Amino acid sequence: MTDNNCTTVTKFIILGLTADPNFRVILFVTFLGVYGVTLVGNLTTITLTRNSSQLHTPMYLFLSHLAFVDIGYSSSVTPVMLKNFLVDKTVIPVAGCVAQMFFAATFGAAECFLLAVMAYDRYVAICSPLLYSTKMSPRVSTLLLISSYLGGCVIACIFTGCLWNLSFCGPNKINNFFCDYSPLLKLSYSQVCLAEILPAASGGSMIVITVFIIIISYVYILFSVLKISSIEGRSKAFSTCTSHLTAVTLFYSTTTFYVMPKSSYSTEINEVVCFLHCNNPHVEPHDLQSKEQ
Repeated sequence: MTDNNCTTVTKFIILGLTADPNFRVILFVTFLGVYGVTLVGNLTTITLTRNSSQLHTPMYLFLSHLAFVDIGYSSSVTPVMLKNFLVDKTVIPVAGCVAQMFFAATFGAAECFLLAVMAYDRYVAICSPLLYSTKMSPRVSTLLLISSYLGGCVIACIFTGCLWNLSFCGPNKINNFFCDYSPLLKLSYSQVCLAEILPAASGGSMIVITVFIIIISYVYILFSVLKISSIEGRSKAFSTCTSHLTAVTLFYSTTTFYVMPKSSYSTEINEVVCFLHCNNPHVEPHDLQSKEQ
């Protein structure tokens, strides 16, 4: 990351969301509260699923891990954002910036895979209830969890690997509230064709595969539910899927924009999308109140 005509960047300056001091105070209080609610809600979900013997099922196992990755994702981004509301200039070293992006990408991608795994779990529970204990055995559930985390690490390694191969000199101000890939790509001094295409392709493939799994699962679920004669039975079956579908909609509506190439939309739109994505509540507390099908 050196060049003969410029000084190599060793630190980045995060500009944040706004320079207005009064508005920054309001945003700090607001998102400190949102972050606190996120932590308490997710920790409560994890505690309940671990301490209640009635919730020791694959559905709630996946839910507890979804809460865990939500904590990880929020904690990798929000503290830097909150700090930016309190100080005029947030400085972060290159290694710290790469580390922040790695953890955010890991937890974000793992959450994407977990949502697909949970859709498959609902498909098995509703469409093949008699085979549920076999198809979703502890061994299978563990393998699905490990695969979700490994998939998240692979996606994160692609993003950070491309970032490490870029050269940075001259401008070092990140037009965002955390070390996001697209603003960093704009600051690069290198040719960025591969660095722009590879992460977008890997992230896009992840979205296509997981969305395909979710759609196919819910198509089969819909047909199975329509075969149920009683309205109460249909309602009970749908109740186990409603909150998951809500989380899926919120998550993928912003993730799709996040992995798009930087030329597809402006920096301002990217900042808003990242802001919404990082503060989307992905916890599904409704599932803790429903019975396993």
